[in-house]
Amino acid sequence: MLPMISFPNTSVLYVFFFHQKMEDEVKLHSFRGSPYGCRVEIALKLKGIKYEFIQEDLSNKSQDLLKYNPVYKKVPVFVHNGNPISESLVIIEYIDEVWKGVPILPQDAYTKAQARFWAKFIDEKCIPAVFKVFGSHGDEQDVAEANEQLQFLENELSVKGNKFFGGDNIGLVDICASYIAFWAGAAEEALGIELVTKDKFPKLKEWCDNCINCQVVKDGLPPRERLVAYYKWRFGKA
Repeated sequence: MLPMISFPNTSVLYVFFFHQKMEDEVKLHSFRGSPYGCRVEIALKLKGIKYEFIQEDLSNKSQDLLKYNPVYKKVPVFVHNGNPISESLVIIEYIDEVWKGVPILPQDAYTKAQARFWAKFIDEKCIPAVFKVFGSHGDEQDVAEANEQLQFLENELSVKGNKFFGGDNIGLVDICASYIAFWAGAAEEALGIELVTKDKFPKLKEWCDNCINCQVVKDGLPPRERLVAYYKWRFGKA
């Protein structure tokens, strides 16, 4: 005769796992004002995850940062129960997979692939082109190149006709493009450069306003006036 197997009370088991989940150790190594670190903060706040923010000094990097990210030695680094993860896009996808609730990436495989495409496009094409404009104080050729990249985002918003890239709610692409809505906007103000205007990019400008006025995004952003002051110092005047 097979021995009887007794199962623990399922309610007790549920409480145990719930308790374990509540005790997850979540840390974020970054610095206030980092657009890539803020991406992760927005994702964490979107999911309602409590975390410890560890301020890093990039001129004197902590031993933990060097240990957790020995390859790139840069922020952000996300640490979940002692396990480090680097690169903001990778971190955001990890957060979305581990913690349920508000989805950051689409569930449909094709739509998810498209979101990844646009997130990569923003990182590899848009942000470098926009940053170059500020570095050159609005050089005509640099502005033209940035406009070319921004037009792709304008077209995508026009075709979709949604409030956000992710639909009615923010998603991966919106989080990545927050650089354009907030950091680029602060740099425009600091340097007196007009890049994302209502005349040239009406849909993108509307999206920028929607993005920075979204509460979960607001909660993850640094004070705008400090960023404006930083850009004035960083780029100065031509």
